[in-house]
Amino acid sequence: MKEPKVSVAIMANNEILFELYGEFECSCNRVRCSGKYVAKYENGVISITNNSETHTIENNTIFRSANIDSDTFLLRGVLIGKDFHWQKKENQRFQGSLKFIIENGVLTAVNVIPVEKYLTSVISSEMNASSSHELLKAHSIISRSWLLAQIDKSQAIIDSDVKYESQIETEDELIRWSDKEDHTLYDVCADDHCQRYQGIVKLVAHNAQDAVEMTRGMVLKYNNKICDTRFSKSCGGISESFENVWEPVEHPYLQKVIDYKFDSEEFDLDLRKEKAADKWIRNNPPAYCNTTDERILSQVLVDYDRDTTDFYRWRLEYTQSEIAELIKKKSGIDFGEIIDLTPLERGHSGRLIKLKIVGTKKTLTIGKELEIRKTLSDSHLYSSAFVVDKKNIVEGIPQKFILTGAGWGHGVGLCQIGAAVMGEMGFSFDVILLHYFKDADIKRIYE
Repeated sequence: MKEPKVSVAIMANNEILFELYGEFECSCNRVRCSGKYVAKYENGVISITNNSETHTIENNTIFRSANIDSDTFLLRGVLIGKDFHWQKKENQRFQGSLKFIIENGVLTAVNVIPVEKYLTSVISSEMNASSSHELLKAHSIISRSWLLAQIDKSQAIIDSDVKYESQIETEDELIRWSDKEDHTLYDVCADDHCQRYQGIVKLVAHNAQDAVEMTRGMVLKYNNKICDTRFSKSCGGISESFENVWEPVEHPYLQKVIDYKFDSEEFDLDLRKEKAADKWIRNNPPAYCNTTDERILSQVLVDYDRDTTDFYRWRLEYTQSEIAELIKKKSGIDFGEIIDLTPLERGHSGRLIKLKIVGTKKTLTIGKELEIRKTLSDSHLYSSAFVVDKKNIVEGIPQKFILTGAGWGHGVGLCQIGAAVMGEMGFSFDVILLHYFKDADIKRIYE
């Protein structure tokens, strides 16, 4: 197998400002291009303007670089952290080719780049490039595995000719998850929905590049199939199983993992039970990801992530008016005043899979975990592993809701903070990987 290329959607807008540094050939008219451009999509036509010259280009036009190591392109105003509390725009520079497509009536800029160069940026974007070598090597392998698994999955969906479903809706229930159906015109996006990719902006140390090179072509496999290796910031002490977060498909290597060297005897670790989950979430059990060591946290929490100080255990308060307005805004449904947030089903990590929202005007059960997190936060709730306290109840209506929670992210697969701690404790990359991905094998599939 040769090293594949990956297509990554970077940004979408009806007008995109970009700059070509070096010599790029336009696939549409074979013209060699360099300098500053404005790409626009209006009245069904894509045009690019350089100084006073305007040219029409076709959908799927690619600007190919003559030398991938020396030629780069810049995109201005790239949105990162979409819908998160730290959402912002950056100017970002990339290697590889630039492709323009139309998706959902909007001009979209796509970077086409070899997998290994893509991974070097991902490892630097997802965490500090000066992190420990073992952590970076472990993350290189799971990022590569996840990417190639997504490409394989996309092809399988196309070959099956069956519409991919990611929602179950009835009058009383809305169960929705977000995954492969979102990307059909390219392999992955550049933001947290997939894995962070910010071009060469974050390449400030050689450690990430060394880690990718040392693990070149290495992936995790299970039953000779590339593993769909997921990861999140903090599992909260126990990782979640794949089927409780995304499509109802069980992957043996993405099941419950106790994120520590031994099981705690103080707790019932079956967090699917409400009483056990309540005790676990309200306390501070030992775990690899239970750390306040700034030096270790700085390896995983880069720049904007550092605004988050509580993640292993966190607390959030809403007044009645705040939560009623928030749920109405995020769901598009007027529940009236909120009477209760009732847990109906939890996963192995204590994360809610189904939550019943009881209002004076409407009652509805929602899931899975991301739908719950989106509905109960202006951005994304840190996780769906939370318990609810209702305070100041007046005529059956709570005037305050307190959410006490655990972890940051979906909690499936590798726990980034836990893995960083393991790396500092001297565990090698293969031990870290096989801690989080049980019974998987590490294989090199290309040189």
